[in-house]
Amino acid sequence: MPTDPSNPAPLSAQLQSLVSFLEHEAQPMIVLDPDYSILAANGAYRRQFGGTGKPFIGQKCYRVSHRYELPCDQAGEHCPMKKARELRAPDRVLHIHHTPRGPEHVDVELRPIFDQHGAITAYVERLSTVRSASAQPSGDGLVGRSPAFNDALAALQRVAPSMLPVLLLGESGTGKELFARAVHASSARAGGPLVVVDCSGLSESLFESELFGHEKGAFTGAALRKPGLVETAQDGTIFLDEIGDVPLAMQVKLLRLIETGTYRRVGGVETLHANFRLVAATHKPLEAMVARGEFRQDLYYRINAFPIRLPPLRERADDIALLADSFLRRPGAMRAVSIDAQALAHLQGRAWPGNIRELRNVLERASLFADDGVIRSAHLALAPARPAPGPASPGETLADALSHFAGTRSELAAHLGISERTLYRRLKQGGFG
Repeated sequence: MPTDPSNPAPLSAQLQSLVSFLEHEAQPMIVLDPDYSILAANGAYRRQFGGTGKPFIGQKCYRVSHRYELPCDQAGEHCPMKKARELRAPDRVLHIHHTPRGPEHVDVELRPIFDQHGAITAYVERLSTVRSASAQPSGDGLVGRSPAFNDALAALQRVAPSMLPVLLLGESGTGKELFARAVHASSARAGGPLVVVDCSGLSESLFESELFGHEKGAFTGAALRKPGLVETAQDGTIFLDEIGDVPLAMQVKLLRLIETGTYRRVGGVETLHANFRLVAATHKPLEAMVARGEFRQDLYYRINAFPIRLPPLRERADDIALLADSFLRRPGAMRAVSIDAQALAHLQGRAWPGNIRELRNVLERASLFADDGVIRSAHLALAPARPAPGPASPGETLADALSHFAGTRSELAAHLGISERTLYRRLKQGGFG
């Protein structure tokens, strides 16, 4: 790997050996000196991050990756070199880098290199582009670049390659299913199925039949053997959405499935073996439910091996422009429209009790009024910003809620403490349209 003509000083024999070794690595890697200068880069780095043609050997890493004039920690970000220097050990962080393709999430791991006296002479930086999320407007998947979003994405990147159960915690509409899909897509099971189980509104008998399947004649109407969702998810991932709604009597069977990996179909005697990765999600306070006896403590500890908090949209105001641009570009969702600065400011000042789902609904509605292709404040029909409504009282019925609630359906779902999917089901069952 030759040196750049602008930085002709030869590498030491130790570093030259390191560079020769890294050249055969499939992942992009660079060698840095303790003063943040790039000493060398392997072929994978040159192909993936050096596409602009600008020389980067001899440049400061923070200028090349971030276009900063100061190291990351002095620009308000986590600097892995500073941390690795303090710890004298590797450090890992999720950053947004400027690349030939635009801004991208990059998982960065920095390792110090020591000489024979124990002094740090260089650092090796390994970079992995995160494919499960976009820092630019995107037609699908996770989109965001705010600190709160990046924290959740960094946690996802940590846990996805493992087999640990993941518990996604967040308000309704924060994108729990998209995060679950990203966990699956970033795991070794990405080639297997992802099976989504909506736990809301399922009775005990229906939940057991859906999850475990049933034998022919197990109950009235069971004319054929039916495989359950656990069987369908073999070698893949099961996503239990709104796990807080699982009937208490079914929680012990779910616990047994998770702990032993075995189950029986309804009406069957054969013990079957399951092989799946578990991802669960809820907007409910499971710890409080455990204290009230509404959720089994042993099941809670089993699914809570790696909790990830998904931030509400009000903590991601910096992402609203990016999300709006993404929704307005998605094929088939809306006409090709843009949004003016004043309307965007209105969106950024709102509390968004329905979170990303509500933002999408507002934009879809507003796009229908943007005859000239530009969404303006008058098209948004937004109520004054207000805090997210609290959960409904236990005695409040759906009919009562509909009679006096003036918000959107996503806000009504949050008010009732249920998912929007469950609300639509109940509206249909109740004949509310």
